[in-house]
Amino acid sequence: MTQQHSSQTVNVTAKKKVLILTAAAFVLVIAATVIFGLHVLLLALVSYVAAFIVEYLFAHFRKKPLDYAWMVTPVLFTLLLPPAFPLWMAVVGILFGVFFGKAIFGGSGKYIFNPALVGVLFLIVNFPIQMTQEWVNPKNPDLEAGPTALNALNRGIDSDFSLVDLLLGQNSGTLGEVFRLGIILMGILLIVFKVINWKVPVIYIGTVFAIYFVGNLIDPTLYGDAIRGIFTGGLMLGAFFFASDSATVPKTTKGMIIYGIGLGLLTVLIRIYATFPEGVTFAIILMSAISPLLDSDKVIEKQSEVLTHE
Repeated sequence: MTQQHSSQTVNVTAKKKVLILTAAAFVLVIAATVIFGLHVLLLALVSYVAAFIVEYLFAHFRKKPLDYAWMVTPVLFTLLLPPAFPLWMAVVGILFGVFFGKAIFGGSGKYIFNPALVGVLFLIVNFPIQMTQEWVNPKNPDLEAGPTALNALNRGIDSDFSLVDLLLGQNSGTLGEVFRLGIILMGILLIVFKVINWKVPVIYIGTVFAIYFVGNLIDPTLYGDAIRGIFTGGLMLGAFFFASDSATVPKTTKGMIIYGIGLGLLTVLIRIYATFPEGVTFAIILMSAISPLLDSDKVIEKQSEVLTHE
């Protein structure tokens, strides 16, 4: 009886965390709608409909109840899209992400890579122009011809966007990354309600700042300003909403430290030396792949026992 009560308590806690995470992400969707227009809501709507279809069919054929956490992936996926992204491409991306990133692994908590990132990575590979070049400048609704703040940082040139612009959403980027003040506030809320562990985002952001700071002292033309390094691109969004995913993050403190430092190193290396300007998505995917190796064998055995009982 006590064990059953404990299991119910864990489930209730998990549901509360899912609701808080979803609500926090929706705050950023609403902010993006104010900044970029109603097309944002259409992207969220088609993402939800497509994700629900996959989740429902998967639950139906497995003869299991619909996973209550299904609502998280489509909203997180929406936050990673460019403002003018075609609706049909969004549908393709979320279908791929939910099915291949989550469903085939058994659902929430059992996947290896965050399913929203899987869908976005699929879109980056197959639709690179729409995902990496066609940005909207809130100050000028036309598609921006010049470099984004992140591109400017990577090239060592001055950006048209001030730090205030970067904090308040008056800059180009994906739907969820531009309103960084909101991301920080929602991130703090997630930490306060223990939805995520503070170690990973703090170490991740801190590592990126340290690399840019030291690098800028050595070669300012290659490494941009450290402050701009953490306030441009999707670093803040990735740190609080994706890198801290409890299903992919290491469970031990030592593992989290290595994980966070690895994320920071890969993010900066990809930003500066790779073809794609942003390294957050690729860094999280790569570190998620080795995340289980960062925990001790005892922790892994304990996780396996929990999954077996479930």
